[in-house]
Amino acid sequence: MAARTLFSCALIAAASALTAVAGGPNVVFFLADDLGWRDLGAWGSTFYETPNADRLAREGMRFTAGYAACPVCSPTRASIQAGKHPARLATTDYFGAAQPDKWARNTKLLPAPYEEQLPLGETTIAEAFKEGGYATFFAGKWHLGPEGLWPENQGYDINKGGCKAGAPMPPGRYFSPYGNPRLEDGPKGEHLPDRLASETVKFIESSKDRPFFAFMAFYSVHTPLMARPDLKAKYEEKAKALKADGPAWLPEGSRMARQIQDHAVYAGMVEAMDQAIGKVLGALDRFGLAEKTVVCFMSDNGGLSTSEGSPTSNLPLRGGKGWLYEGGIREPFMIKWPGVVRPGGICEVPVVSTDFYPTLLEIAGLPPRPQQHLDGMSLVPLLRGSGVLARDAIFWHYPHYGNQGGAPGGAIRGGDWKLIEWYEDGKHELFNVRDDIGEKRDLAAEHPDRVKDLAARLKAWREATGARMPSSNPTYDPSGPDGRGDKQPARKGKQKQGKAKAG
Repeated sequence: MAARTLFSCALIAAASALTAVAGGPNVVFFLADDLGWRDLGAWGSTFYETPNADRLAREGMRFTAGYAACPVCSPTRASIQAGKHPARLATTDYFGAAQPDKWARNTKLLPAPYEEQLPLGETTIAEAFKEGGYATFFAGKWHLGPEGLWPENQGYDINKGGCKAGAPMPPGRYFSPYGNPRLEDGPKGEHLPDRLASETVKFIESSKDRPFFAFMAFYSVHTPLMARPDLKAKYEEKAKALKADGPAWLPEGSRMARQIQDHAVYAGMVEAMDQAIGKVLGALDRFGLAEKTVVCFMSDNGGLSTSEGSPTSNLPLRGGKGWLYEGGIREPFMIKWPGVVRPGGICEVPVVSTDFYPTLLEIAGLPPRPQQHLDGMSLVPLLRGSGVLARDAIFWHYPHYGNQGGAPGGAIRGGDWKLIEWYEDGKHELFNVRDDIGEKRDLAAEHPDRVKDLAARLKAWREATGARMPSSNPTYDPSGPDGRGDKQPARKGKQKQGKAKAG
């Protein structure tokens, strides 16, 4: 058995105060879709403008090694709602991806079969808060199962926009009419992020005299790439002034990965999302609730850099959505807890999306549910400034071919070391992600014993969680076209607004 690792939390701000908000705080959770680790100003972007998300960074704690449980959306979303790893739930791919019996791509492996719903038998975080006396609310993207398994069936009193869809639907997609069975159309041309914010504000106002749990899950910034005309024009002008100091594109497998943030449409989408965050934060201020409301923020997977328009760059991280490199799984991850977290805190401890469930229960003074949030750990010690979290490792399992060029694989991060195992050929890559955050230097050949240890721990974890594995593809033709794709992204200047692609 590997020795348990104690991670240290580096707080750049002073140690946090120990006073808690009396009376059980409210919770507002912002979940972005496909937003990259460096897509916020506070996280290093100099092109996108995000003053409201940056405000959260100033007022709360940033976890610089915050991870999604999976490099695509539905699995991570399920991990937040259930507190369990997607491998344990068998919800390992985005819901709607082809199952192995329908697989038509020329790949070495058939993807593992997966469950296309968050089971009703799971006690969601919303159900836990509801049982604790909280009013509960959901707005935006659900993508966790068909009708009968929507937010209102999983503990949310109110659902505005959450359904089976993984992206905004026609006819207007990001603009009304929405074509959404759980969101009434607004005036023609109404913008979806703003509408979701307005619905959240209405809920907050109606619930301001009792504790509430509001989950605002943006469809932004998922494809289709569509921005408000004013914001698109703003960033087209801003892009003209950019001077590149390196290549705009570099290879990543059979794909090309964007290296520069200069996509005007995407930038407009990011800013519109940020404005929606500001609308909700402004309501908390206006209703006198800001000091008794915990606010969380993260994204469900990394930014699109190798597919579907490749609108953003995750540098210095490697890869993006659909990849097990840091660009696919490391996310902007923030928690604001007034009176406890000293503003401007930065924590380097590796944390993961399953941690929100036990963390928020403890913050709210609700009883833990250890059999439910099996794969999460409460981050309250880190938020209080103790700086220690006893965790062996963080694991990933993605036994699928995504739409972005990645291949089936698994990964483990133990301490500063990260091992990726590729299931097609059993190859291992080893990186020290503290010294080499961009995963440029594969150290597997130099550290065979470490590879052996991490690989054994990854295998044991898969067995313990009942993780499903891919299988050999009997129709694979090595002389045929590569089923992982060889698609070239749209080059600079071709930033058209387009149709959505699932996943």
